[in-house]
Amino acid sequence: MFPLRQIVSNVRRVVPGFRAMSSSGPLTGLEVDNEGIATLTMQRPPVNSLNLELLQNLSKAFDEVSKNKCKALILTSNSPTVFSAGLDIMEMYKPDIKRAETFWTTLQEVWIKLFGSTFITAAAINGHAPAGGCLLAMSCEYRAMVGGKYKIGLNETALGIVAPKWFMDTMTNTISQREAELALTTARMFSVDEALKVGLIDELATDKADSIAKCKDFIEKFDTIPPLARAITKQRIREQPLAWMKKNRTQDTQEFLNFLQNPKVQQALEMYIQILKMKAAK
Repeated sequence: MFPLRQIVSNVRRVVPGFRAMSSSGPLTGLEVDNEGIATLTMQRPPVNSLNLELLQNLSKAFDEVSKNKCKALILTSNSPTVFSAGLDIMEMYKPDIKRAETFWTTLQEVWIKLFGSTFITAAAINGHAPAGGCLLAMSCEYRAMVGGKYKIGLNETALGIVAPKWFMDTMTNTISQREAELALTTARMFSVDEALKVGLIDELATDKADSIAKCKDFIEKFDTIPPLARAITKQRIREQPLAWMKKNRTQDTQEFLNFLQNPKVQQALEMYIQILKMKAAK
């Protein structure tokens, strides 16, 4: 599935003097230091809900990191309390079907590029990370999460939604299948300490700066590891979920669109939106 020639073209050591670069858009900020470590910051207020435009920005940023042959990527957020609140519910409520299709296929692309990247990936989780936010974090190889009253997990079943197979695959790639089954069926949102205990995150951090520093410490562990061997090993371990996605993308998209057009689903989404509005009004 992953030709050696393709992986070789995407992997190299970053030599001293690698030119630092930075770029930014309205929804993301990307900076690359002299060590070839890219920091990608989600910056869609108030909670980095993943709408089509933010996903497109993320996809473009991953392409830029790969094109510039960065050795690693750290994904984080500019929100003081939220990493990402997950998929933007307004993309699913009374949707324009063409936009909804683009939204879902872009989400698939973002996952494929992040979960299947050849460069090293780490998440500096500086706040809550439910649903799609948890998916992004789990797609990385390492997670450092700021301590406190934050939560992380896939809570789709609480809304009457079945998480897609590739969400489930990403969780079982991160924690044990037994823990994943319990978490997914009960819509469990883990505290930071609970997430550390089951391996959903790898390390606690005191604040955002510390979480980024811990991500960089993780990345530095590979300085003595041949990058090609590391990349091929990662790709082979993650091959099965990626192969499933590439074979079933059309079917997965159609299932999502069918789901959105179910009247009961739309009714449930409307009720959830009303609850959110009432909470915001308090």
